[in-house]
Amino acid sequence: MASMTLKNINPNILKVEYAVQGPLVARAGEIEEELKRGVEKPFKSVIRANIGDAQAMGQVPITFIRQVLACISYPELIGEGNFPEDVKERAREILNSCSGGSIGSYSAPYGIDHIRRHVAEYIERRDALPANWQNVFLSAGASTAIKYCLQLFSNDTHGKKNGVLTPIPQYPLYSACYAKYGLTQVGYYLDETTNWSLSIEELERRLNEAEKRCNVRALVVINPGNPTGQVLSRNNMEDIIKFVYKHNLLLISDEVYQHNIYAEGIQFFSFRKVMMELGAPYSSIELASIMSASKGYMGECGLRGGWVELTNFHPDVQAQLYKFMSAMVSPNILGQAAIDCVAKPPLPGEPSYDLWLREKESVLASLRERAKMITDGLNAGQGFKCNIVQGAMYAFPTVILPPKAVAAAEDAKQPPDVFYAYRLLEETGICVVPGSGFGQAPGTHHIRMTILPKTDDLRTMIHSIKTFHQSFIERYT
Repeated sequence: MASMTLKNINPNILKVEYAVQGPLVARAGEIEEELKRGVEKPFKSVIRANIGDAQAMGQVPITFIRQVLACISYPELIGEGNFPEDVKERAREILNSCSGGSIGSYSAPYGIDHIRRHVAEYIERRDALPANWQNVFLSAGASTAIKYCLQLFSNDTHGKKNGVLTPIPQYPLYSACYAKYGLTQVGYYLDETTNWSLSIEELERRLNEAEKRCNVRALVVINPGNPTGQVLSRNNMEDIIKFVYKHNLLLISDEVYQHNIYAEGIQFFSFRKVMMELGAPYSSIELASIMSASKGYMGECGLRGGWVELTNFHPDVQAQLYKFMSAMVSPNILGQAAIDCVAKPPLPGEPSYDLWLREKESVLASLRERAKMITDGLNAGQGFKCNIVQGAMYAFPTVILPPKAVAAAEDAKQPPDVFYAYRLLEETGICVVPGSGFGQAPGTHHIRMTILPKTDDLRTMIHSIKTFHQSFIERYT
């Protein structure tokens, strides 16, 4: 007899769902294997538009980052390899910061101090405001950083669970973590009619509704937005900060796409900068700002490098968080080194600068082109309404489904958007994520797709989706 069954394991584990890597994606993997075996399909390959994994979609790594990683992984290359001198010097600096001069050693649980200082310098340049490196901790990607922050208040308070105001649609890592840690998700709807803006009236309404069932302790904002691709205006951010101050909440600002800004006239501001420039009393709110090497122009998802800057945390609370992190031993060193390259890229006049700048601008220009292509392409077809992709790496269009399709989905015991996404995958090989995996307004249907496929693949993908949708509509009309 098994000692562990579904009846006696932690029930929170059973509640965890992560749509980005859910059953639909598993089916895409099965189809890829079927294609390899020669099974006939109406397409030749699967296009994985479900996840923001840039290098899996063909993005070329940034040379400076990979050269530094090569040198610290095999230090003999510093003397023998034909690498620029600034690459060798950066590798020496990182190795000198590692115990025993080796990346195979542990670091402090909150990261290598030398790299934390570089992150603080990056923040100072970005915001034109001082930053304290001791308030920065490094992590194995943004996901781990988010989990650390959430676990600070995953307890019950006054006999009620704690809750987190979370955007709908949202990145499903958050809802998965809430299930795992026993937190209550308090969803607030972004306004699709105004390009997914955040309404303070909506925040107030959801907060008031939630007070009967949980203690709301924090507000999560994802800016630029995942899955919605919007970038918050400064005025909107100021209103959010005033709301957070009014209700004494922790603000968790997920800013991993801060380099990914595409739309004309749009600018990224960090919540830290806006908060500090608002001045007292709003500059006193507690803020956790999250960044990653996985997105931006870098796309180094597999290296798992991230950071958090804590602002206005009580010293005792911050000390307890760092103590808690010590049980996790150490974030991986290669991920920390990637963060070092992001926080301190080559400077003008250094040997690697021209190539680094060329590669960075090329990646972002291509993403900007693809963001416009997917918006314009979907809106040119019938049955889709797609807001402008201002930033991040995703489009989240409304899919207009006829009543007979909704009824067919009910017969198949699937949400309508899931039913649609499965048909799309089976008939075109295109893997997207149903909007219900992120949350959506009742009665609406969406899909999330990345802008990451190469330009020709993206053009083919958009054409295939529009052709499929036309036949789908005819089938269920």
